[in-house]
Amino acid sequence: MDTQSQLQLSYFKGADQPPLLDATIGDYLDDIAARFPHRQALVARHQGVRWTYGEYLCEIEKLARGLLALGIRPGDRVGIWAPNCYEWCLAQFATAKIGAILVCVNPAYRVFELEYALSKSGCRAIIAAQQFKSSRYLDMLAKLAPELASCAPGRLRAQRLPQLEIVIRLGEETTPGMFNFTSVCQMGGERERSQLHQVQASLSPQDVINIQFTSGTTGNPKGAALTHHNILNNANQVAAGMRLSENDVLCIPVPMYHCFGMVLGKLACVTRGAAAVFPSEAFEPGAVLEAVEAERCTALHGVPTMFIAELEHPDFAGYDLSSLRTGIMAGAPCPVEVMKKVIARMHMDEVLIAYGQTECSPVNHMTRADDPLEKRVKTVGRAGPHLEVKIVGEDGQVVPVGEKGDICARGYAVMKGYWEDPERTADTVDAEGWLHSGDLGVMDEEGYVAVVGRLKDMIIRGGENIYPREVEEFLFTHPDIQDAKVIGVPDEKYGEAVCAWVQLREGAQLSEDGIREYCKEHIAYFKVPRYIRLVREFPMTVTGKVQKFKMREAMVEELGLT
Repeated sequence: MDTQSQLQLSYFKGADQPPLLDATIGDYLDDIAARFPHRQALVARHQGVRWTYGEYLCEIEKLARGLLALGIRPGDRVGIWAPNCYEWCLAQFATAKIGAILVCVNPAYRVFELEYALSKSGCRAIIAAQQFKSSRYLDMLAKLAPELASCAPGRLRAQRLPQLEIVIRLGEETTPGMFNFTSVCQMGGERERSQLHQVQASLSPQDVINIQFTSGTTGNPKGAALTHHNILNNANQVAAGMRLSENDVLCIPVPMYHCFGMVLGKLACVTRGAAAVFPSEAFEPGAVLEAVEAERCTALHGVPTMFIAELEHPDFAGYDLSSLRTGIMAGAPCPVEVMKKVIARMHMDEVLIAYGQTECSPVNHMTRADDPLEKRVKTVGRAGPHLEVKIVGEDGQVVPVGEKGDICARGYAVMKGYWEDPERTADTVDAEGWLHSGDLGVMDEEGYVAVVGRLKDMIIRGGENIYPREVEEFLFTHPDIQDAKVIGVPDEKYGEAVCAWVQLREGAQLSEDGIREYCKEHIAYFKVPRYIRLVREFPMTVTGKVQKFKMREAMVEELGLT
């Protein structure tokens, strides 16, 4: 498009600098470790781990050789199911070095979701923590694969998970049928050392290296297949936008299983030789404030609710946060007052807003460090370097500036597709390579985009994307439930809360609390409906379509929400 049409239509093309990297993650990591061997690379404060880049690379290669010794090969899927920990970081880079595909499993998943994720991706191995909060991971794995109790480690043949052979557990205790993580790290010898170099040299930047599950609008989650090229470059471009260097220290309280923690956090640090600090296994505002002060962090990531919790911490005023300069706020719209406080009280003058989708590795829009405050709170910025963005109407045509439409992006960051799901891939990425977000946006004359709504029927609870259809289909699995409809309603703390209207089968005695307990046992906590109403019917159109907007209006009035 020429300049004239760009001014009139909602289309913007990002800059052509910095240039794209043409490397695998393993090769790039080797170069960074050679340049900054004595620079701090990783701090896991809750585990007492503190490694330089030289030490970090050594530990990564131990795990890589161990995985090779177990028979893991390029293209094999290796799941990781754990909260933030140094083992997660090692798994991320060790799998990249040997060409295995890391499958991120949400730490909040229960049996129902775990079985789907492992089966859909065809995981040959999984690395799992013993437990996290109320989730007993190894017990859930044993429930899915009772054959673990009697098989030799690495020899699993499970009826419900036929492709899973290897379970590697974290911690020092031993469990039948499972390897210990520390033992695997000691398995590789000279043969595997040679094999590692050969395998790494054979890999292409275009190889799929990561599967990230993202909830679908119709039913089960979809596995976005991302390449070295996708995520390494997205991390590098975001690091450039943050003006990161080897002198920076980034505090990462967001979860590693999301692109936010994995790509915009740890991988972004690696692209610049910066240090990554993990304050705790899951978000705790006090631990974040302690880490920023103790480690003299220069950058801090988080969703708006995290920043709010930090600002409201009773001891906030007692922490020295003067080292902070930048960071990324993403996952949900940022209230104006919160942004002002983050800048004024947390010294984050260069805090950035980022927006995108898992399918886009994940960032396609970002504000700049010198953007005025209004742009940082009312928009999600402009298309990043080497990316194009357009806003299209229902007819598929680009709409004029100032009009609403579907936010679409094209460029290096767009996923290869949904794992083994060409039909749903084609529904999301069109023949010309445009990724359709399903989010409604408005572009201004300068190319800045404001997200104003959603075409998709999605709930965003504290940065977690929840698709009502997925929760509805789960509710259908209860024998006493005849039908269920799920909506999002306003929530002061999380932005939105999950609400379910449920029709019971004739004669059923199930209570609202009973439904809630059933959900807590089987699905992630953030998907469990906060509000449940037992109803005889749903508001319908004359053609039989459920009017969810009327359900939402009724709940807002009943609960006094705004």
